[in-house]
Amino acid sequence: MAEDGTQALVAQSTEVAAPAPKKMKKIVRKKRPARAQVDPDFITSEPPPQTGTIFNIWYNKWSGGDREDKYLSKTPAKGRCNIARDSGYTQADKHPGSHFCLWFCRGICPKGQDCEYLHRLPGVHDIFNPNVDCFGRDKFSDYRDDMGGVGSFMRQNRTIYLGRIFVSDDIEEIVARHAAEWGPIERLRVLNTRGVAFVTYVNEANAQFAKEAMAHQSLDHNEVLNVRWATADPNPMAQAREARRTEEQAAEAIRRALPAEFVAELEGRDPEARKRRKIESSYGLEGYEAPDDIHFARGVQAVNPIGRRGFELEDEQQRLMLDMGDGQQQNGGYGDGGAMAALPAPPARPEEEDGIFSSSTLAALQSAKVAEVPKATPKASAGGPLVAYGSDDDEDDE
Repeated sequence: MAEDGTQALVAQSTEVAAPAPKKMKKIVRKKRPARAQVDPDFITSEPPPQTGTIFNIWYNKWSGGDREDKYLSKTPAKGRCNIARDSGYTQADKHPGSHFCLWFCRGICPKGQDCEYLHRLPGVHDIFNPNVDCFGRDKFSDYRDDMGGVGSFMRQNRTIYLGRIFVSDDIEEIVARHAAEWGPIERLRVLNTRGVAFVTYVNEANAQFAKEAMAHQSLDHNEVLNVRWATADPNPMAQAREARRTEEQAAEAIRRALPAEFVAELEGRDPEARKRRKIESSYGLEGYEAPDDIHFARGVQAVNPIGRRGFELEDEQQRLMLDMGDGQQQNGGYGDGGAMAALPAPPARPEEEDGIFSSSTLAALQSAKVAEVPKATPKASAGGPLVAYGSDDDEDDE
């Protein structure tokens, strides 16, 4: 109210103030550097124990013997890897495709973050050449006599053998707990009375890592494990399971290589493609639907490029017909300058390579008219049925 008693109108703003932006605190976790497992003075350049007949100075190991000494195989390992404490980034993380550190796996790497190899567990995306293992060591064509060493590149082995396990009531729990430390396990089988276990890992790289990490180690009773590669399981169910896994890996590789729309059509997950296939694969026969090997062998949907040969023309004609239909709606019909006048003549189809004759030869044979000479009918004789009788003898003509 003003001083003279009159009321003054004051304009008030109806705008709502924007809320103050919330401050988000971004937490950046730095990667932990790898820890040096042992002191550098711990590593000494001692010659390897004699396990063969010839010492190879190039590889610094003995050769000529395929079996380790039974006394040396019972010697405990010098170190043990602790994944939760020792893992971290190294110089190898900057270079994709690097291999894993064998000394880290055995728990005796003195370099730490300065190491040129990876200090962590193998994962699903760690894929290496089949001729080498995850540590970069060359494989051989066959296994050693004692199933030790690097292994063979002739088959994918994801199963390791554990021997000399202390027999107890909870042996299965102990083996499962220690084996799961080195990667996901697919199958575990323990022979309780014999102190033997077979551990199958999901990935082959984890099996290679576990074989070196558990060699000469102890579980819970200070025993010294005997770790080897497992031989092929003769059980038909195991062989069928391994073959099925190989097929699944091949199918997964094909899914990654092909476009997603094409994979959905192959697997029948696209409803429109399912309806179209039901119509196309019937080939005009009611109640018939061609199987996959026939439907996807030849046509526009063929997987093989040879099967799609000659069908590109049909796609081009369908596209021109669609363009022609659009032109009809715009021009109002097939008048002057209509779409039918602009439709080019389809090119001649290429000669078929699958048949014996070419298309031009077949067309020439069809157009050719061969005049057929009628056969001469013998004249009927009026002398009876025996008048025309004769023989091949010349005396009958006299």
